[in-house]
Amino acid sequence: MVAVAQLVLGRHGERAGVTAVVDDHGSCTFGELDARVNQLVDAGRTAGLGVGDTVAVMCGNRRELIEWTIAAVHAGWVVVPVNWHWVADELSHVLTDSGANALVVEAPFAGVAAAALEQAGDAGGNCGVRVVIGDAPPQVPLPGFTGHEAFVAAGSAAEPAGQVTGGPMFYTSGTTGFPKGVRGTLSRTGEDLGLWELVSASFLSMLGLPHQGVTLADGPLYHSAQWVFALFPLLGGGSTLVLRPRFDPRATLEAIDAHGVTNVHLVPTQFIRLLKLDDATRNTFDGSSLVAVVHGAAPCPVPVKERMLTWWGPVITEYYGGTEGGFLTTISASEWLEHPGSIGQETVMAEVVVLDDDGAPCAPGETGQVWFRSRVGADFSYHNDPVKTAAAKRDGGLATLGDVGHLDADGYLYLSDRRIDMIISGGVNIYPAEIEGVLVTHPLVADAAVFGIPDDEFGEQVMAVVELVGSAGPDDGRGDPGDPDATSDLVADLARHCGAHLAGYKVPRTIEVRSDLPRQPTGKLYKRLLRDPYWEGQGRSI
Repeated sequence: MVAVAQLVLGRHGERAGVTAVVDDHGSCTFGELDARVNQLVDAGRTAGLGVGDTVAVMCGNRRELIEWTIAAVHAGWVVVPVNWHWVADELSHVLTDSGANALVVEAPFAGVAAAALEQAGDAGGNCGVRVVIGDAPPQVPLPGFTGHEAFVAAGSAAEPAGQVTGGPMFYTSGTTGFPKGVRGTLSRTGEDLGLWELVSASFLSMLGLPHQGVTLADGPLYHSAQWVFALFPLLGGGSTLVLRPRFDPRATLEAIDAHGVTNVHLVPTQFIRLLKLDDATRNTFDGSSLVAVVHGAAPCPVPVKERMLTWWGPVITEYYGGTEGGFLTTISASEWLEHPGSIGQETVMAEVVVLDDDGAPCAPGETGQVWFRSRVGADFSYHNDPVKTAAAKRDGGLATLGDVGHLDADGYLYLSDRRIDMIISGGVNIYPAEIEGVLVTHPLVADAAVFGIPDDEFGEQVMAVVELVGSAGPDDGRGDPGDPDATSDLVADLARHCGAHLAGYKVPRTIEVRSDLPRQPTGKLYKRLLRDPYWEGQGRSI
């Protein structure tokens, strides 16, 4: 049996003494990483984790997340990277929905974890393995938790037997209610580890990422794209992985030059923040080590892309895809300059078609819904939600992410809108229904409409328009509707209400109070009448 991190040491054994992972707390070599992963696999099995069991990890960008991820890949576990912005309500849902058998939490989020376990009740009791990274505050009760280092030390560093595939299940915000888990090819458990070797090799080849390079992870690894762009070069290419806890434009430039970074994944909001740095800072950036800068997750404004290409040159590649479908299209810098605004042509992994409302293929330049079909047998489902899964698919093996666009005569795809009611802010998917569901639980809110409005930095920001209950009286806390101060107090209270039940990035940045909301005769909300005025003159609708 090859070393547990076989995708690295099995093919790149000479790198055992080379730095594998660097974070704000230190670094480890590939050999050290291999030994600690062996220990985690053994300790997890001893604690009762078996093939197909689920491990939820609520942790920032640090080595422990990488260790648990690689352990899951080789022990047949499903690993759920948890968004560390989430509050107890959201974490409790994920623990229950995923049937988590283990919870690993970083100390700063221990309070959220404790509250979530209590809310989850019997489901929380299924988390028989509980591990905390770092020292939790003494006032936070963590019954049954073991310190991470003690947990690792209890395991054997010997090569574990019976290694089979595990992998990630990512939770994305749902169009209704709480986030939904997405199970794809990499979520399969109990199969031959050659699956991971095949997928990671194809990934590196398709996007031109170097082997044995240096990868910078400059976004949260609970996002599927950031996770893939961090793990695949490490496992499949023997690359060093540099982890940063949070994006800071100046520190990003410094990290690229200091570590000789060869590849990094960014989103348009990060491009914008980099471009906003002063000239002196940008002029001191060398960047000559960069081989591949890959971006996606949200539409990139044409002027932003043009400025980045002028600054960083032809190393920038764009992709279109999602957790459900992987990488559907790509476009190089030179191609983009010939087709500005496009997100590329279909990859070898998927076929991309645009269909009208009747399911007929659209002619070049004709707008319709974007569908894809895997060429390699990949598939996905929404965990515990067959209705949502069925709604995203149609006959012939086609599936959709809900986007609307067109193909040109050369087969380049352009997006124009989203059929599903989603907001993308800073590369993060936000579904209005989840926020609306929280707003209407406020005692003064009769109804709510949430949608995205333009934001120069984040692409979109979250806005809410609320209709108050008709029976509310003058002393109900609403105040005089004509009093700006009273309205301001109410808006602040609504924002606090959202913040108590939702991650901060989902809380509306703008809340407007109206006497009524526009509706069709059927009662369905005319949300576009609220949204469209904000997009007039923008030259884009997403």
